[in-house]
Formats: sequence, C-alpha cells, structure tokens
Amino acid sequence: RGADYGTGETGTGKTVVIDFSHPNIARPFGIHHLRSTVIGNALRKIHRALGYQVVGVNHLGDWGSQFAKLILAWTRWGDGELTEAVTVHELLDLYVRIHEEIEDNHDAEREAADWFRRLEAGDPEARRMWEVCCKVSYKEFERVYERLGIGFESVAGESFYQDKMPDTLIRMEEKGLLQKSEGATIVDLSEWDMIPMLVRRSDEATLYATRDVSAAEYRWETYRFEKMLYVVDVAQTLHFRQLFKVLELMDYEWADRCEHVVFGRLRFKKGGMSTRRGKVIFLEDVLDRAVDLTRQIIDDKNPDLPNKEDVARDVGIGAIIFADLDSRRARDIVFDWDEILNFNGETGPYVQYTHARYRSVLRKYGKPVPPPDPDLSLLTEPETVAVVKRLAQFPEQIQSAADAGEPSLIASYLIDLCNEANRFYNAHRVVSEDEDLTRVRIALVYAITVVLANGLGLLGMKAPEEM
Repeated sequence: RGADYGTGETGTGKTVVIDFSHPNIARPFGIHHLRSTVIGNALRKIHRALGYQVVGVNHLGDWGSQFAKLILAWTRWGDGELTEAVTVHELLDLYVRIHEEIEDNHDAEREAADWFRRLEAGDPEARRMWEVCCKVSYKEFERVYERLGIGFESVAGESFYQDKMPDTLIRMEEKGLLQKSEGATIVDLSEWDMIPMLVRRSDEATLYATRDVSAAEYRWETYRFEKMLYVVDVAQTLHFRQLFKVLELMDYEWADRCEHVVFGRLRFKKGGMSTRRGKVIFLEDVLDRAVDLTRQIIDDKNPDLPNKEDVARDVGIGAIIFADLDSRRARDIVFDWDEILNFNGETGPYVQYTHARYRSVLRKYGKPVPPPDPDLSLLTEPETVAVVKRLAQFPEQIQSAADAGEPSLIASYLIDLCNEANRFYNAHRVVSEDEDLTRVRIALVYAITVVLANGLGLLGMKAPEEM
C-alpha cells in the first residue's frame, strides 16, 4: 500500500475538531507554544490517517484586557500613530513595560480597564489599534507555521465570538445557571468541588471562559463533531473541568465528546519563564540554532551532500519536533540546548538517518523496488522476523495513538523499528549472490523505508532521501 500503509477507516464519515497552538497576539511565537503546536499537529495527521474529517482550529488569543494595556502603553510611549510598521518585538517590549507600570500605579490599571471597555464597545480608535496588533502578529505566526510545515482548517480568534456571546449568556440564564457575586456574573460549581466560573466581570467585560462556551456551541453547530480535542497545558485543567461541566449543565448532549488533551509544562534549567517579565525564548531562535548545528554536522560528515540546505532544515527542525513528541505528553519537559539538539542516540535525526541509509541501499540495488513476487518464506532469521512483526504493528500503533491522544506512541514505535532494522542490517547482507534472498531482503528494506517515512510524516517531520 506504500504511502497508504497504516491508514484506516475507523473515522470515515466522522469529524474531529482539534483546538491547538493558539498563541497570543502581539507577542513573538515563544518556545512555550511549541508543545501545543506540535502535539496538536501530530494528532491532526494521525486522525486524518484513520479517515476522520479533521478540523484543526487555531483559537488565537486576540481579545482581552491585555490589548487594552498594550493600547495604553502605545499612547504613553509609542512613536506617533500605531501602524503595521511596528514589529511584534516592539509590542512585546511595550507589554512588559506597561505591566511593570501597572504593578506600581493603580491609576494606570484603571486607564487600561477604560480602554478595554472602549474596545468592547467598538470605539473606532481602540479597534483600529487592536487590528494593527493582530495583523502584525498574524504575519509573524504564518512565517513560523510555514517553517514547521503546519496548517489549520480554521483560524478564528477569541474576537470571532464577541457577537455570539450575548446569545450564549441568554441560554445560560434560561438554564438558571447565572448568579451575581460581588457585582460579577458567575456559574456556581461548588456542588462539583470547583470554584465558580466567572463569565462576566463587575464592569460587564467578558472573559475567555465565556468565549470558550460560545466557541464550543459554534463548533458543534458548524461541524457536528464526533469528538473535540483541546490541546492545552496542565495549568488549564480546572478551566476545562469548568467548561465541560457548564456545557453539560446547559443540557448539551455532545458535552461528553469534548476532551482536554493535557500536556506537561516546558521548564527551563535556569528557572521559569514569563512573557509578562519579558523572559521568553523565541521559537525561531530555537529553530535557527537547530538548523545551524545540523548544517555544521553535514559540513563535517558529508560536505558534498546534494540539497544540503534542505536537509539541514528538515533534520534540524525535525529534531526539535521529535524531542517534544518522544515522551508521554503529560510529562514535563526540561528544556536544555545540549539535550534537545543532541543528534546522537534515540532522536529524530536517528530515525531520519535510518530512513536515508536504507533508501541508499535501494538506490544501489539499481532495480525496481519493491521487487515483484519476493519469496517471503526465506525471511526466517530471528532478526528478520522481529522486523516483520514490528512492521505489522504500525496500523495498530496509529489507532492506539489516536485513541489515547498520544503521539509519543508513534515516536517510540519508530525508535524500536530503527533499532530492530539496524540489528537485521548489521547481521545480514542485503545484496548477495543469492538472487532470491537478495530480492526478499530488498523487499524488507523497502518496507522499512515506507513505514519510517509514513511514521515521520504523522509526527510532522520530513524523511530525507540522503543525509
């Protein structure tokens, strides 16, 4: 079946919505957004391989009080009118500066709250400045997504649901869910051992919880999904417990189709990271460094390699993706340059190199592959049988990864396949004077390359022909 090997039909006629990545507007794409982005993209590809209609949603953080603070910062320290000439890094500097100001100046906090009221009320100047921030950020994000090879079926930020929230609040009111508490509007969830879900502040400003309820309603009406996955880190566990309970209390029979695909935090050897404090590692810097290191290795090991720049890009970025997906998503990842860019051992480059190595064997064979009618009864050695058994497990692994929402099952499988394939290759000559044995071993090598390429593709990685 070639490129189709491993695919299935369990999702035929069904739709799955996957909410992932969702970086915040007006800030560069930080390394802390990597996990949601690559886990969500892998789940998107895995479900598609099983026949699902997949809707990858980028629910951008493009609304909220942070924009009012940013607008206030520009009015204080910006140079002239805010236009699309501003860079996202300049916006980040303003974001950090205004937070430092607000911590020591309550008047500034009140000014920011006033700007947010103006923004929600449709004030022309507030909306214009907000739109500039969004457009500048979109360009930044698109460049990063293109480098990662990631796309979405729907890009709809929180602002998309602004005109839908009044009806959402009416439906919540009709179900008797809304209460007043110190001037704010809440849903009391104490019966389920949760703090209240705040849906509207005392100043009538809405919150992202309200927007998430509206978004869930919209997605159901639009897609009639079999399941909806929210790929969001562990810090938002309470929020999604609240969201799903509110949807249940609104009597939506599809509430139990919603799932929080939780993943651990990305931690740093030298302490934590806060966008508010400006302590951010930009994802593009990580990708650039990975590609540079790969290029240095190629120059040292194989300087005459064709398409050297393409290989450096595919392997370097693949190393970053695989390092994230190689462990169970619920675990925390400690970010360390030395480890994440280590090209030795059980890494993404190891899988890619194994694929390239066996593609080289097939090229040197010089005849059509896979060879016609190989005598499979000749595959009797223990090392060979182990490879065949592992190859046969691939469709099952794809299904298991979808069921568990766990791309690491694919990553671990590929490492195991590489290890067993290399044991076979080191123990037996593929091309020999025995033509029948050569043909069947070539068929096996071909099968290995097919599964490695298909598996890497599910993780969002390339499979270079040469390395």
